[in-house]
Amino acid sequence: MKNKFITKMMKLLSACALVFALGACSTQPADNGDALYKAGTYTAVANGNNGEVEVAVTFSDDKIETIEVTKQKETEGLGTTAMDTLSKAIVDAQSLGVDTIAGATNSSNALLNAVKDCVQQAGGDVEALMNAVINKGAGEEVTLSSDLVVVGGGAAGMSAALRARELGLNVILLEKMSFMGGAISISGGNQVVFGSKLQNEAGVSDDSVESMVADFMANGANLNVPELLQLYAENVGATTDWLHENQNVEFDMEGGLHVLAEYSHNRELAYAGGGSGFAKTYREQVENSGAEVYLNTRATELIVDESGNVIGVKAEGSDGTHYTINAQSVILATGGYGNNKDLLSEEMQSALYYGPQSSTGDGIIMATAENVGAATRLMEYGKRYPNGIEVSESIAKSTIAGNIAAFSEGAILINSEGKRVVNEKASNREILTVELAQPEQMLYLLMDASTFETFKSKLATGGIAGTDIETWLAANGSSAPVFVKGDSLSELAKVIGMDAAVLENTVSTYNGYVAAGNDEEFNRPAQYMTQPLADGPYYLVEQKPRFATTMGGLVINPSLEVLNAEGNAISGLYAAGEVAGGVMGDDSPSGANNGWALTSGKLAAEAVAEQLGK
Repeated sequence: MKNKFITKMMKLLSACALVFALGACSTQPADNGDALYKAGTYTAVANGNNGEVEVAVTFSDDKIETIEVTKQKETEGLGTTAMDTLSKAIVDAQSLGVDTIAGATNSSNALLNAVKDCVQQAGGDVEALMNAVINKGAGEEVTLSSDLVVVGGGAAGMSAALRARELGLNVILLEKMSFMGGAISISGGNQVVFGSKLQNEAGVSDDSVESMVADFMANGANLNVPELLQLYAENVGATTDWLHENQNVEFDMEGGLHVLAEYSHNRELAYAGGGSGFAKTYREQVENSGAEVYLNTRATELIVDESGNVIGVKAEGSDGTHYTINAQSVILATGGYGNNKDLLSEEMQSALYYGPQSSTGDGIIMATAENVGAATRLMEYGKRYPNGIEVSESIAKSTIAGNIAAFSEGAILINSEGKRVVNEKASNREILTVELAQPEQMLYLLMDASTFETFKSKLATGGIAGTDIETWLAANGSSAPVFVKGDSLSELAKVIGMDAAVLENTVSTYNGYVAAGNDEEFNRPAQYMTQPLADGPYYLVEQKPRFATTMGGLVINPSLEVLNAEGNAISGLYAAGEVAGGVMGDDSPSGANNGWALTSGKLAAEAVAEQLGK
């Protein structure tokens, strides 16, 4: 059966890339008569998000015939989908004036730059192709009907769609981006697996609902909604087993459960292939499920009847198509609002953002509209991490994977005075608290050459390419992000403006603790103090607060129904994942958000099916 995911993608690309008049991009190569190009296949390379992107472009005399990406290391399902989508759009439109894919700008630009190079090699007119007019359609009106509309194609939305299809519901899934995946596709790829067969197989059999609830309450400053947290703890294990046994999701059992300060028991596992690997598998499951998937289609309004019941969704495709979708129930799974400063508290606005561009609070905005009247809670909070680097103004990338590896060796955290100020293996919350108290809210990661190589090797998972690191080191602290190298501690101190004597004393003291096997100041665990900081060269890398996940959202009950200001359920409206506020309190421990998204999406679908008598 031809999946409607494929059908929609083809429809979109065709509509947004109608061939324009050839005169709009004509070129007259001196040595090729009236032909637009020198026929043949040309190759070019450009820098993407995770390294070099190589393309091969085949031309006839008068058109771009094919674009093939022959080499790339871009994020699966994000960068790779962006490049596939753009390649198709360029060929269909015979234009370079196509829009880059939101959330995958670096990958998009890499493809475009490489294709431009090939056009030049073929004797074409790049400027004309950039300015070619693309007809985006006339705005067709389409009416659809379904049992359930799921708004959002991240972890929660895909879970909801998959479970609803298993239960026999007709499902339409709307995703405003050109791909499904959402925040989980760019996450570290870790998930709470409490109560699952996998946790037991990994050696933990004495964990409990009570222990998980207590850990989460402590981490969330007791602002968690108890009944939602209880719901999560009681169901995440079954969800994990469903993912593994029914949805082909593989976990990294060789890496084992992670030892984390936030948890009294080890209950976090990584996905095999990380967040991008998970997203690839889950997308394939949705595509094969029979759900109707509409990509590049933004939900704009909830449809409400005279009694205040939600009975569908209005949406708009990027090709100009306007959809009216009638449905018995709607599940909002639109993610958070980290990329919408109008919804952020002043405190959160000061942190660097590294989450999806799609996290603009669409579900919250639609549900709190006057005709719907949904309530919200904890909107002032977001999950901040202490390990961001500022790659552009207010935008971060994460070094957390590199940090974990570096702290297993000889890396330490110091402040702007050159003093060590925290146990590097403390919880993210503890480290963040110390970081926020520093001048300019910043710490530095200090490493010797060997540890820096280990650190650097792990950064690709956070979208940091080797070429990026080379560029930042070449700037040597003169611009953000701060990456500094010094052959000696005194040289390093001079570059960054620290007191060399203080820095040298810090390193000497720490190395003494390593030799003794005991961190007298901060109680770093002995298993993470096996290597002293060796002789130079030395490296410093900035560490700033970053966030992707917002903690606030719509008020829901344990049936995942959205509530209004009076505390009454809004008939037909459900919410799952980050758009629903309260389960985490003011902060979320590692792996918790992915687990909640997947669990709540599944539970929301089950609640809808029960309501509809399925």
